[in-house]
Amino acid sequence: MTNLPPIKLQTRPGATGIRVEPTGVRGVDLYHFPWIQDPRGDLTVSEFGRGFPFQPKRYFIVFGVSAGTLRGEHAHKTCHQFLICAQGSCTAVVDDGVNRRDVILNNPSVGLYMPPMIWGTQHTYSNDGALLVFASDYYDPGDYIRDYGAFRNALAGSR
Repeated sequence: MTNLPPIKLQTRPGATGIRVEPTGVRGVDLYHFPWIQDPRGDLTVSEFGRGFPFQPKRYFIVFGVSAGTLRGEHAHKTCHQFLICAQGSCTAVVDDGVNRRDVILNNPSVGLYMPPMIWGTQHTYSNDGALLVFASDYYDPGDYIRDYGAFRNALAGSR
C-alpha cells in the first residue's frame, strides 16, 4: 500500500469552468467548480448532467460529528459518490487497495468523486463541518462492503 501525500485544496474565486484534477487513487478525482464572488455572498454551482460525473438519486448530509469520530469506513460495489464539504472542513481518505490518500475538504466549490470499489473514510471534522454526499443509487445495504479485508479480497477477485 502506498500512502500518497495529503491533498490540501488550492482554490481561488473567479473560476468560470469546471476543472477536474486526478488524485492518484484509481478513478478518484477532485472537481473544482466555478466560484463566483459577490458582495451579497459567494456562490458555487454545477448542473447534474453537465460536468457532474453521474446523475444522483439521493443525497445525505453528515454533520455534528464529534472529535475523533470516523465516518464512512466502507466501499460500495456499484454506487458512485460525490462528497462536498458544504461548511467547515473534514478529511476524506480514499483507498483503491494500492494507493491511499487523504484529501482535506474545506471549500464548497470543490467536490471529491469516488467511483465504486473505493474504500472511503472521513475524519477530523471541524465543529461546523457539514459533508454533503450525492449518491448514484438509492440506499441498498447489500451494496456496502464494511470490512476492509473483504474489500481487499473483492479487489483481488476482480483482477
